[in-house]
Order: sequence, then C-alpha cells, then structure tokens
Amino acid sequence: MIRTLAVTHEGEVLTELPLQEIHLADYAWIWADFASPTPAETLLLDQYFHFHPLAIEDCMHLLQRPKLDYYKDVQFFVLHALNEHTLEAEEVDLFLSKNFLVSYHHQEKSEMDEAWEQVMRQIHSRKGWSGGPMAAAYTVMDKLVDTYFPSLYSIEDELADLESRGSNESVEELMKQVFDVRGRLLKLRRTIVPMRDLLYRIVNSQHVQNNGEERVYFGDIYDHLLKLTDMIEADREMTADLRDSYISLNSNRMNSIMKTLTVITTVFMPLTLIAGIYGMNFRVLPELDWEYGYFGVLLFMLLLGGGMILWFRRSGWFK
Repeated sequence: MIRTLAVTHEGEVLTELPLQEIHLADYAWIWADFASPTPAETLLLDQYFHFHPLAIEDCMHLLQRPKLDYYKDVQFFVLHALNEHTLEAEEVDLFLSKNFLVSYHHQEKSEMDEAWEQVMRQIHSRKGWSGGPMAAAYTVMDKLVDTYFPSLYSIEDELADLESRGSNESVEELMKQVFDVRGRLLKLRRTIVPMRDLLYRIVNSQHVQNNGEERVYFGDIYDHLLKLTDMIEADREMTADLRDSYISLNSNRMNSIMKTLTVITTVFMPLTLIAGIYGMNFRVLPELDWEYGYFGVLLFMLLLGGGMILWFRRSGWFK
C-alpha cells in the first residue's frame, strides 16, 4: 500500500493521490509512505523516484544496520523500529530530499500512523519547520524512538520485582528469570546502540540539517537514545549483581548443607569405630563375657555422641 501526502505551494494539503499522478514540481513537498508494498509498488522506487540501486537493494534485503548514506540530493536512512512483543528490530527506510520524503517498511507500523497524523496537524498549525520533509523525517524518528521506552520500563519493573522477592523462590527459577531479562536487554541494546550512533552522525552532519533549529530537534532524539543506553547498561549491571547474589545465596545454602552432613559424619565416625571393633570375629574379646557389656557400650556411645554434639555447638558449628 502506498499513501501520499502532498503540500501545494499555497499550503493546501492533499492526501491519497495516486503517486503516478503527482508531479513533484507542482508541489512544495510530498510524503509517500510505502507500507507492506507489493513488488509492483516497490518498482516505483526506481521508476518514479529513480533512487540509487544500492539504496533500493538495502530496502529489499533485511535487516540492515541503522545507517545514513548520501546519494546526490537524497539522503538514505535505515532506521530500526521495535516489535513490542518479540523485541526484535524491524527496518524502516527513509529517502529524504528538499521536496519529498519517502518511507518504506515491510510491516504495518502504528508509529508510522502516529507520525503521519502528527505531520498533518503540524502542517495545519504551521508548526514543525513549516511542515517540510525534514520535519516529517524527524517526526518519524521521534515516534520510533519513543516506542523503545515502554519495553525498557517494563523490564525495569520486572527487575525491581525480582530484587524484592529474591529469597521466596528457588535459586534455579530466579536465575532462569534473570538470564531471560538479560537476553531481552541484549535485544534492546542491539537496536538502541546503533540508532544512537546514527543520531550522533545526523546531529553532527552538515549534509542533513541546514540550521540550528533542526540540530536541536535531532539532538533531542539523540538525548533520548543516550538515556536509553544508560538505562540498559544500568539494568545489565543490576542483572549481573542479582546473578552474583543468587550464586552466593546458593553457595551459602550448599555450605550449610555440607556443614550439617559433616557434623553428622563426624559424630558417627567414632561410633562406627566402636561398632567395628566389637564386630570383629576374634574368640577373645574380654567385654563379651561382661553381663552388662552391651548396655555399657551403648551408653558410652550415647555419651560420646552427645558430648561431641555439645562441643560442636560451643565451637559455633551450628551458627
């Protein structure tokens, strides 16, 4: 599907015009949005706009790293949207010129719909750099970056919950959840960090913005991406701390179990020795002829075991 937004030199806005019927010279600027385009619609990138073959190839072959390329009077942007369910990156491509903006994406994106509506409002209210292609490109980037925040906030809430209930579940289950969170943070990092580098290049490029106002707007998106990057790094450190804490907790539990088994083994070692001595098949064992020998040995073993337990307790083995 291709939807069009054309602004006349008098400021009138026309929508849903067939792209083939639009003559760029007759309008101040246009925005053509290719959403889930068919192969025939994709051919218009070459037949109508005459974009560079390499840029068209990048549109067709997913998934490119966020980048900015210059082709004569056209800047080509590869941006990453975020799938809120899988946290996987989804490519959105922009072709930007002085008199048009072309957006190309293989999936229907709600962010693009929001950007479309906002640009319409900006044009009617005469805001957003007079509603030009650069303002429209900024709006698209801003909407894409805004969708990163809810996913990251959700992960931070989950981490806070993990930290508060750390001792109420098995260490194995907690470790599984921590590594799941780290995996999702890694997905976000693979999307956000390249976008941050791209916005840094845009902010410092003399080819893209022409005045200080545009630099301020793109700088605002860059600041958002810096914040997102810092949040991801902080969350990754937090997951590492939680992982270390759970490992330490598990080690302490194992040490406590081993200490208990060691005490039991130590108590029974001399008792086993005594039982082994009187279990030997020698003919002459003087205590065998003693009438109370059995009960005496049992009493001695009981006193020996009790004495060892009392000594261990005083030595702090049970703390």
